[in-house]
Amino acid sequence: MSRVTLPMWTTSISSRSGYREDMYFYELHEAEGDIFSDLILVHEERFEPDEFLELVKAANRKVHDGFEEDTLIEAVARVLEEEQGFTTVLDERLTASVLVTTNEDETQLSVLEVADAGPDWGDEDIDENDIDEDDLPDYRAVIAELRPNRDPSLN
Repeated sequence: MSRVTLPMWTTSISSRSGYREDMYFYELHEAEGDIFSDLILVHEERFEPDEFLELVKAANRKVHDGFEEDTLIEAVARVLEEEQGFTTVLDERLTASVLVTTNEDETQLSVLEVADAGPDWGDEDIDENDIDEDDLPDYRAVIAELRPNRDPSLN
């Protein structure tokens, strides 16, 4: 069952115009059995929660019969990008990632690559005993710091 949370927003300074621009953040959740996933969407327009829910339901109906993405929420997010101008925050769109620690010498850039999770586990022709678990990623994360050059208390 999918769940929609209320949007959050912050104001940033546009590098192109120098004017303040609003950015609104929306979240999609998907739970399938024991697997839980979520996605963050960004839009310049503020949608009321009920309006965003209707946009998600309409996108969901469009992908109901099948989709090529790995998850339902990725398929819904694609439709929202194409038809409503949302931007989905995905690992492959990251520009930089930094591992931050209390020791400044250990704070460093992280490698930005999406690991290949190996063969599709749903493929009946694949013997799961032939898959080396060391090749599978331990986790996937999206790290974003949203603090434009201004008073951080406004975030």
